[in-house]
Amino acid sequence: FAALAVKFAERQRSYHCLLVKEHQVREGADTAHPPRRTLFVLNVPPYCGPDSLSRLFSRCGHVQSVNICDKPGPGEKKDKLASKFFDHKTLKGFQVAYVVFRKPAAVQAAKALSQEGPLLISTESHPVKTGISKWIASYEASIVDPKELKAEVDAYMQDYDKKVAEEEAKAAMEEGVPDEEGWVKVTRKGRKPGLPRTEAANLRVLEKEKQKRARKELLNFYAWQHRETKREHIAQLRKKFEEDKQRIALMRAQRKFRPY
Repeated sequence: FAALAVKFAERQRSYHCLLVKEHQVREGADTAHPPRRTLFVLNVPPYCGPDSLSRLFSRCGHVQSVNICDKPGPGEKKDKLASKFFDHKTLKGFQVAYVVFRKPAAVQAAKALSQEGPLLISTESHPVKTGISKWIASYEASIVDPKELKAEVDAYMQDYDKKVAEEEAKAAMEEGVPDEEGWVKVTRKGRKPGLPRTEAANLRVLEKEKQKRARKELLNFYAWQHRETKREHIAQLRKKFEEDKQRIALMRAQRKFRPY
């Protein structure tokens, strides 16, 4: 790693060190951060955002993207931008960043910045908001615009409906077609498809289960009740057995007992 000294502002006496190096991974392992054009930055302070890092390293070459994460990890290319309302995640503490340049020479130029004096993160032309101004900006950004929210939800539902339609069309094409081993996949869309449960049906099932548990609990509330019930049942069986023996003996004495 190369230690790059930065200061928040000109009046600040102490400086902060960013640890930078060229991001190197196996070919194809990290699709979002291309090799030889990505600068890996450690020890990024909380007040340093993507715009600040982009301005900081723009003197080395054209910056294509800046990705700040809470910890290092493989990146994946996203088909579309993250949601403004649902995918928002606030990072706290010191973070790591991936700075992607247009040309590989910019990565080497960024590492060479460690030989220069401390660089400024907040300047007069591009000040970094802190304190009350940062809280006010965060509060204003947290206010949801109903029109933008509705547009994003509509776009998401259109993509979802399109995806479901494609899956249903694919399933309809593959229905009844044997695979490589000759097996045919059986789905619920057969001769007797299963009917989805409604809310009323679910409530009825829950009510029956509740009544069943209540009857079971009331029948044998205590363990001694359960033992007494079994003892009484055995005594009744023995009494009935003795009565049957006496009845058979009486029938034999009267010559009326014909078992065959």
